[in-house]
Amino acid sequence: MAKGDHKINFRDLKSRVGIDDVAYSLGYRLDRKAGVGRYIELVLGEGTGKRDTIIVSHPRDKAWQTFFRRDGSKGDVVTLIKENLDAFFVTGKTEWEKIAKVMARFANMPEPEYREDREYVRSAGEHREFDPGRYEVKPLDPDRLPGLFRQRGLSDKTVRRFAPFITLIRDTRNASFDGYNVGFPYTEAFDDTVRGYEIRGTGGYKSKAAGTNSSSAAWVTDLSDGRNGLVRNVFFCESAFDAMAFYQLNRLRLGDSAAIVSLGGTFSDGQIIRTMERFPNARAFDCFDNDIAGRIYGLRLMGLMEKIPMKVRKTDDGLLVEADGKSFTVDPDRSIYSEVGRHITLRYRMGQWQPPADFKDWNDCLLNKRIEPKILPSKLDRDENLAGRRASGLKM
Repeated sequence: MAKGDHKINFRDLKSRVGIDDVAYSLGYRLDRKAGVGRYIELVLGEGTGKRDTIIVSHPRDKAWQTFFRRDGSKGDVVTLIKENLDAFFVTGKTEWEKIAKVMARFANMPEPEYREDREYVRSAGEHREFDPGRYEVKPLDPDRLPGLFRQRGLSDKTVRRFAPFITLIRDTRNASFDGYNVGFPYTEAFDDTVRGYEIRGTGGYKSKAAGTNSSSAAWVTDLSDGRNGLVRNVFFCESAFDAMAFYQLNRLRLGDSAAIVSLGGTFSDGQIIRTMERFPNARAFDCFDNDIAGRIYGLRLMGLMEKIPMKVRKTDDGLLVEADGKSFTVDPDRSIYSEVGRHITLRYRMGQWQPPADFKDWNDCLLNKRIEPKILPSKLDRDENLAGRRASGLKM
């Protein structure tokens, strides 16, 4: 069967790809002390550097494998891939297309040409196209700003500066909520047509409008008032609130020759490429979060700006990078530019302006919400916990 004729089937792939296959590739290792039976424990990291533990059922039967954590989270192989999607460095129009591609690679099958199992995707709540008629929108009133912004530490002055790029939005198909949320419209390149929305509401609500184009569109705020050629710097952030917080904390240094962009929590090559097409004289800046995902985003941005194909994967030692015919490890706690620059030649087309090291993201920095130090259990605590698990057995 030709590659272009191959139709992906998630149920078939799940019978071929085990949670353990995916976990081992991500750096998880078997905890032999926990035993091997109906369940196995897979651990990411060792000793004081342990970062995650998943308990996998049916270790000898891929089709029936599921996993859970002791914090209550659980899922199947699709869930695990989705949680770690950025580690696989795949491209696709939607998140589900990327997951299908990852699963096909593990199954040694032809990579799907994005003709996904429609029934499975519909059951997962995916929407194929953004329908602007579904949403009622109105402009933000500078004199009646939602309290949501103040809750995130954003001043009225900052919100008014971004007001031309913000709307109030109501989903006419949502029978359970008849009010308005805050919408950040997505556009691409030189086209001002709205391709979807990043949506935020009270109580920590966050979402995207159904069918939002997160492959090539993003929330782009042009502080030059449309004079694209004058923009010298484009600052990429992970969310709209991070982008606004970044501006508020650094506005005196930014000036008007800047654009600030939110990718909405998903990094797509097309989002970067189409945004930079709009600002041909600008330099891209990595303003992503201080976590593993943020470092991977930064490396992917670097690869695009340097025009160097780059594969990135998490390992126990850091981030394994394959680029320019070389393979090397990057320490995520150091500057990725200096780390990568030790191995390959960079033209320095990208800048870095990340949050201070003791803050996860720019909004946390604005709120003075520092990263809590991890209090690791002592050896005695770990031994007692292991003895208790062995005495009681695993219970579902």
